[in-house]
Amino acid sequence: MNRVLIDCLKIRRQNTGLFEFCVQLGKALIRNSDPGRETLNFYVPKRQPNPFGSDQKYCLQHPFHKIWMPKANQFDLWHSTYQNSRYLPPPGTARMVLTIHDLNFLVEDKLAPKKINRYLGQIQSSIDRADHIVCISEFTRLTVSQHLRLGERPVEVIYNGCSVNEFPAFDQPRYRPRSPFIFTVGTVLPKKNFHVLPCLLKGNDYQLLIAGIVDSAYEKSILEAARLHQVGNRVRLLGPISEAEKSWYYRESLAFAFPSLAEGFGLPVVEAMHYGKPIFLSTHASLPEIAGAYAYYFENFDASYMQEVFRAGMLDYIARDRAQGIRRHALRYSWDAAAKSYLRLYRQYGPR
Repeated sequence: MNRVLIDCLKIRRQNTGLFEFCVQLGKALIRNSDPGRETLNFYVPKRQPNPFGSDQKYCLQHPFHKIWMPKANQFDLWHSTYQNSRYLPPPGTARMVLTIHDLNFLVEDKLAPKKINRYLGQIQSSIDRADHIVCISEFTRLTVSQHLRLGERPVEVIYNGCSVNEFPAFDQPRYRPRSPFIFTVGTVLPKKNFHVLPCLLKGNDYQLLIAGIVDSAYEKSILEAARLHQVGNRVRLLGPISEAEKSWYYRESLAFAFPSLAEGFGLPVVEAMHYGKPIFLSTHASLPEIAGAYAYYFENFDASYMQEVFRAGMLDYIARDRAQGIRRHALRYSWDAAAKSYLRLYRQYGPR
């Protein structure tokens, strides 16, 4: 029997990509695992002792695990689900699969070279401990190979899935726009580049709705850009929203815009595609890889150029009736498929 521990500590931070990764992958692993071949154990925060139900097996996190992991010998395989975890099995105990999501800190302007080198050093330590590396996109794999030493250990890409909860009867969002709106969602930080979007409201009566945890300093930059384009009364930051609200905003939006500069995968893009919406993205990071020919792209962020891309994209979307093709493309990204790929790895690194 293969005894597997899956690090799900990031479920402590809701409304983040790593929270969604841990929750959705965990559920899919449970659905697809074979109790006759593996026993799944979930490493979770003490305050969230049974996130996958009381019938699952758990290992509760303690701060002293950073320096001493007394139960590591109980497992054949340890899946570290994010690249800079401080909780790893000691050498000589469980074998380890490491998932690397991104190296987004490389493009965050606020980080000094010393801080970047420290982060790279932390991830390199995890890589040195790992037996197998998984990256969530080809873009991430290439970035990792350029900045870190992988040695001879295997590296592969397993795309994230996308699980969209639809709430067709829900009709009570916290804010109901009175005119057509462009929607976007994500942690509101400079790397998301949301401040370039207010220019899309020029020459129309549209609104821009931005959902997600808000960095107050960056919020000022977004609102300043809105004032510059004289559309300040049509830009609204919603803050964190519920799953039902998110579904409503996707469903009712005119278009989805995501001009991010740093994405390992870009889950909101696939979520929006499930609703068949016209998608407007930057050409940075993993976004062209994930959306392919089913999105429209901003190759730069000049306001007049972005306005023309948006105008032409909306006309093309309507003329070519693209909604169904966009929905089909989104179905490529399945949590069950991702879970089956991880289970294959778990079995590859089973009991010695």
